[in-house]
Order: sequence, then C-alpha cells, then structure tokens
Amino acid sequence: MARVDVSNGNELLLRRTEHRLNADPSRCISRLFVPGQEDFGSKQSRTGRVLERVLVLTEEEVCEALDDVYERFGARHSDLTHILENHAHRVANRVGPGAKLSDERWRLIGALFTRECSVEGAALTNPSVVVHPNQNGTKPGSIRFIMSLRGIGEGHKSSIGFRSGVVDGMGVVGIDPPGPHPMTGTHWEPLLDSTNFRGLLEDMNDLGENASFILGLLGEQFTLAELNHALLRFVADRDSFLKPELTAEHFRMIAERNYTVTYPKEVDISERIIWPNSSAEWHGMEDARFVRFVEDDGAVMYFATYTAFDGSTISQQLLSTADFGTFATTPISGKAAEGKGMAIFPRKVGGMYMAMSRADDESNLITISDNLTHWSAATPVQFPRRTWEIVQLGNCGSPIETEAGWLLLNHSIGPMRTYCISAVLLDLEDPSKVIGELKKPILWPLDGEQRDGYVPNVVYSCGSLVHGNVLMMPFGIADKSIGVAVGELDRILDQLVS
Repeated sequence: MARVDVSNGNELLLRRTEHRLNADPSRCISRLFVPGQEDFGSKQSRTGRVLERVLVLTEEEVCEALDDVYERFGARHSDLTHILENHAHRVANRVGPGAKLSDERWRLIGALFTRECSVEGAALTNPSVVVHPNQNGTKPGSIRFIMSLRGIGEGHKSSIGFRSGVVDGMGVVGIDPPGPHPMTGTHWEPLLDSTNFRGLLEDMNDLGENASFILGLLGEQFTLAELNHALLRFVADRDSFLKPELTAEHFRMIAERNYTVTYPKEVDISERIIWPNSSAEWHGMEDARFVRFVEDDGAVMYFATYTAFDGSTISQQLLSTADFGTFATTPISGKAAEGKGMAIFPRKVGGMYMAMSRADDESNLITISDNLTHWSAATPVQFPRRTWEIVQLGNCGSPIETEAGWLLLNHSIGPMRTYCISAVLLDLEDPSKVIGELKKPILWPLDGEQRDGYVPNVVYSCGSLVHGNVLMMPFGIADKSIGVAVGELDRILDQLVS
C-alpha cells in the first residue's frame, strides 16, 4: 500500500486516495418563494401585488412565459409540472373566489412563487460513512457504503445529502456519481413522545405545574392534533396558571422539531436531500454523525446526531432510519447533549446506550442513558493537553469496535486554528477508560490546496468504517470539499497499544 509522507505525523498509518468530492452549484432543489419575505426590513409579503399583475396578462403572454420556464428549467427537475402546481396551490387562497384560470396560468403562478436553491452552492464537506443496508450485487470481498455529506448553500444554510460507493479488502474505494435531480422528500407528522417533551421542558426550566397539567391530558405517545387540543384547553384556563402562553409556545416549539421525511424508492440515495424543516434548524443541519446500530436481538437501525442551528442558537437532533428511505428526526435533551458533536456507540454497553459528547465545548466526554433522546450527565475521557490539541478536542464520529478496544478517531485544534485528526483506544467494557493513544496526529492539512478553502487549515470527519483490516475515513477539507483516506487497522492498533 502506498504511503503518504507527512512530516512529524504518523505518516505510515493512512494514505489519502485520489478521490475528491467538490461542491456542484448546479445541484438545485425547488422551494416556495414568497416575494417580500427575502427582503430585510420588509413588513409584509408582496404576494397580492404579484398575483394582480399575473392575472391581467393575456393568455398569449402567459403561454410564452411558461414555455420559457420549461425550456430553461425542465431538465433541472424531475417533475417541474408537479412543483409548479404544488406551489400555485399554496397561494391559491389569495386568488379571488370563483376565478377560473387555465392550467397554463396556474403553472405560471407556481413559477412566480418558486425559486431554486443550490444545496452545494458554497461547499460540500464533513462526511460520515456507514455500511449500506442493501449489499445485493456487491462483489465478494467488497462492501457497499453510504456516505453522508454536509452541503452548504446560500446564506451558509446546511443540509444533509448522501453518496454511495464500494470499498474492497485492499482499501480500493469507488464512489458512484450523483443523480441529476436532488429532492427534499415528503414531510409527515410523527407520534410525539412525552419523555422527549419532559427532557426538553426541563432544559427550558418549564417542567412545572403548567407542563404537568398539559402532559396529564396526554398519553405517553400522542398526535399533534391531540397536543393542540390539550393546549387549547390549557390556554382557555389561563387564569389559574402563570405565563400559560409561554408554556404553550414551548410545547409547540418542541412538537415542530419532530417530523418524518420520506422519499420514493426510485429516487437514488444521492438525490435524497434532508432539508431544514423546523425553525430550530432553519439555518442549518450540520455535521451528521451516522452509525449503524445493532440491538441486542440483532436488529439493525441507523442513527445520526446532527447540530440544528436557528441562526443564533444550536441544539442536537436525533435522526433515525432503517433503509435511508424514511427518516424520523426528534430533538435531544439533557446537559450532556449541549454543544456540538454527539456520537452514538454502535451498540449498547452494559445494557445502556452510550455516546461521546462535547458538552464542555473542548473535551471528549462520555455519556450513558437508557433513552437515545435524553442524556443527563457526561464523564471526561480525554482533555486537551498536547500542542496540536491544546485549543479543543472532539470526536470524529462514533467509536469503532475492535478486538483491542473502541477505536475513537478525534479531531483537535492547535496553533493558528489548525485542525488535525488523531485517535485513542477505549476499554471495551468501560469506555470511559483510555487504554491507548497515538503520540502524533494521523492526518492534518497538507501544504497547498488542502490548506486553503472556505475555512482554511481544517481536516474533519464525522465517521469512518472498518472493512476487514481496512479503515476508511472520508474527511472534509477546509470546509470546501471531501477527500478519503484509508489505512490498515492492525497497524493503527499496534501504535495505540504499544
């Protein structure tokens, strides 16, 4: 296996492959566009005025404009007609009652209230990787994988995307080209869980008489309609409660952070974009850390934690899927879930869920829970102390189970805010114990274009996988693109236990 000579580092442990995933600004999704909402300082939308102008156009003008829309945008979307009609329907209540409009005029209205968003307009970065749930057709000795990606678009808004590929037993990696038509899927309201509400209300210092009354009207699981009915009853009795409107708003905020998104089976994994849907994540869904989780009975589920950003504050969300066709997301609560960068272990340890945490914003901590959506306390595992990590430490995704221990790849920050990647080994039975650590980083920014980008001097990964003796680690480069590094697991472990 070819080696990369990285001075002062563990140059024999990883090699960078030739792969480079770069942002493609032409990968666009369609979104509802409301004139006026994008204008800073605007007090109201201009929907009514736009509709007035389109309604007085002649049918010839309408058809000519619509033909132009199809000519320029038809190939960029898998079903442009459906998109236009859906967006027209969302403003249909602003058209006078009894109005009879041609299909062409309705679709032109839809086009006037549609905009494209480039999901990778600024950058493509911070990947994680897991074994694909479907291995049909994979060659012997190889496995198919799914790589999650952070796409950064207009206004630094982040979403979650995917690629697929294959890695063989020699560490040769192949990545499939992405499909041409990204889409955001269909959103659904899931069942809500009272345990999740209790944890988040406690974080908000609102788990008192008000919340107890509302939760007392509901079961352990309930629908959004049932919650709204309980809130109406609660607010109607406002005279006997203190600040009932604030508590009701807290319940609505938590409910909004729970949703499910589905994609048609025929849509390629690379075309499935998980786009911000709740106000808590409206400015970004950052750095998803996917893990293939195996239950005690052998059942498999994929989980990911990601950072939700609303423009000023961050919070943690849990994403779950069995097949990468249906995703459910729910908020995570508890002191150990504060900050960024949670990473769930791939199985229970001692009958409990475990996760790496960075609740103190600078160290690797470990947290234990009987519920994946609530993590109450964290125990320090690794503190910044060496020169390349003295500013900050954090995990590079979920720990990987090996016979020698849990392999935890981590990122660290040193002088000139330079990121590098290293590793420690945790005890299998008690992962709070570090039983080995690398004496030097395993990967850091190379001189030249790997140092330069949207955020210079950064290498960053959100998750790796092991296939046989091959460690495969996709990594973000300067918050602009994605590379891949592979290495021999036994050589890395030898350095950790020596």
